[in-house]
Amino acid sequence: MRQVVVVTGGSRGIGRATALRFAKKGMRLVLVARDEIALASAADECRARGAEVHTLSIDLALPDGPERAADAAVARFGRIDVWVASASVFAYGSVEDTPDAVRDRVIETNLLGQMRAARAVIPHFRARGGGTLVFVGSLFSQVSGPYVSSYVAAKHGLLGFARSLRQEMLAHRGIRIKIVLPASIDTPIYHRAANVTGRRPFPLPPVVSADRVARAIVRVTRGPRHEVGVGAAQFVTRPLQFLLPRVYDRFIRVLQLTLGLRRRPADRSMGAVLHPRHDPGAVSGGWSRFPLRAPR
Repeated sequence: MRQVVVVTGGSRGIGRATALRFAKKGMRLVLVARDEIALASAADECRARGAEVHTLSIDLALPDGPERAADAAVARFGRIDVWVASASVFAYGSVEDTPDAVRDRVIETNLLGQMRAARAVIPHFRARGGGTLVFVGSLFSQVSGPYVSSYVAAKHGLLGFARSLRQEMLAHRGIRIKIVLPASIDTPIYHRAANVTGRRPFPLPPVVSADRVARAIVRVTRGPRHEVGVGAAQFVTRPLQFLLPRVYDRFIRVLQLTLGLRRRPADRSMGAVLHPRHDPGAVSGGWSRFPLRAPR
């Protein structure tokens, strides 16, 4: 029997790339996101690769969003085998300047939504004797960075939550809890981020493809590893923050202010954090591996 895979954030970026990977394997897919236009586009691409696809336009930041998504997936396909929690929003701004509503929505989407998703899907896993829950964290689950504090806080919390949940599930051999930790990835999230810095945001190099993360997600659903990092930056920043924290603090601040937030004027924007921006969506944000200029 073909597995049923739920992908939250399935309309763009890592979620969409992951859905396409599972589609090639003939899985039955449930794609969850806020933007109906992007969902329809992603679903068409997956169907073209042979998958049966159901879409759900649900805001996972809402308290009942994850439960509604889980119940709808079971109602449509009768089961859930894999849940990929990749819905995410991003915000640039100092702690003082970031609006409360933006900070709260980043936490609600990137952390609380994933916690609620776990609570919603695990009873379904238990009822059928197993299942795999894959969280999409970040390099920022393990290190910090300036002017992205809401995102860092959410992703730190997600890693801790995943580890605690994995420990709780040890008594249930069929339920597996995984987390994938990408570094800078070529996705549209930077174009859609809230930004109150007055500077133009860029992903910190080196940037890797979303499909590379998608491959890691597919592999981790089958393999024994619980935590998987993706991207060369993992091998530099993590040891530096651990071994030389004062050096790391200065290094990451300079890096963010020279390469991450460039001295090119940018209007104050809430991006797609508080409300979706409707468009066909895409896997890539058009970023090069070492982004010297913004995509057109």
